[in-house]
Amino acid sequence: MYGCQQNLIKPNQDLKSILEFICSGSHKLTNCGIYYARQLFFKSQKIIGKYDLEKEYKSNKHVSALYSQAAQQILRSVAESFKSFKELNKNTKKVICIFNQEFLNIEKKMV
Repeated sequence: MYGCQQNLIKPNQDLKSILEFICSGSHKLTNCGIYYARQLFFKSQKIIGKYDLEKEYKSNKHVSALYSQAAQQILRSVAESFKSFKELNKNTKKVICIFNQEFLNIEKKMV
């Protein structure tokens, strides 16, 4: 878990437009990564690898607009989120199976 500190600034118009461009570019890159990862998951049931998104989007205009380390970190966080989804999905299925089995055992005892 990372801590962060909020710093309020009052930028001039030039700095404000630059910050908005960078933030919107990172948001668009996140959306591109999520879209590609979801399509891959729905079509082939595969979870995207850590470096696959970087390989796929290295010529994307949103990647080239950002610093390379920032773009890599954005795409890696998308891949990490999908890996986490895979684990949660697997654990949820186990819990549902256990719950159903216990429910059936309770029903048998009641009958």
